[in-house]
Amino acid sequence: MNNIGIFNETKLKIKELGDLNKVINKAIEIENLNNVEFNIIIVDNERIHEINKQYRNIDAATDVISFALEDNKDFPNIDYRILGDIYISIDKVYEQSKLYNHSFFRELSFLTIHGLLHLLGYDHMKKEDELIMFSRQELILNEAGITK
Repeated sequence: MNNIGIFNETKLKIKELGDLNKVINKAIEIENLNNVEFNIIIVDNERIHEINKQYRNIDAATDVISFALEDNKDFPNIDYRILGDIYISIDKVYEQSKLYNHSFFRELSFLTIHGLLHLLGYDHMKKEDELIMFSRQELILNEAGITK
């Protein structure tokens, strides 16, 4: 059984958060995950800026930050996987949806899947890794019916 928490730490009412489960479930299916746990935490630019500065030493707001618990080799081996936490800036979701000329929900879904893939060990530091990760993102979003 999977346990996914979605937490809104902003004062905004975000009706689209309820629809994220469809996209998350499609990612879980495509990535063949079972018995996983992770959280999605929605924050504002100020909070994600603090997190980015504290943990990545980058003094700026960003759109998404993932903290993968499986990166910690001392983490106990248990019957289910606790993947970690995904922080998403709702301010960046609004900004980027306008910038890229697509829906708010598409940007929220994109950042959620991007963060989840980071929790699973995907990255985009090298071009060949970027191609793999970004193709997985598009596959999941397309399969979930989330298009540009």
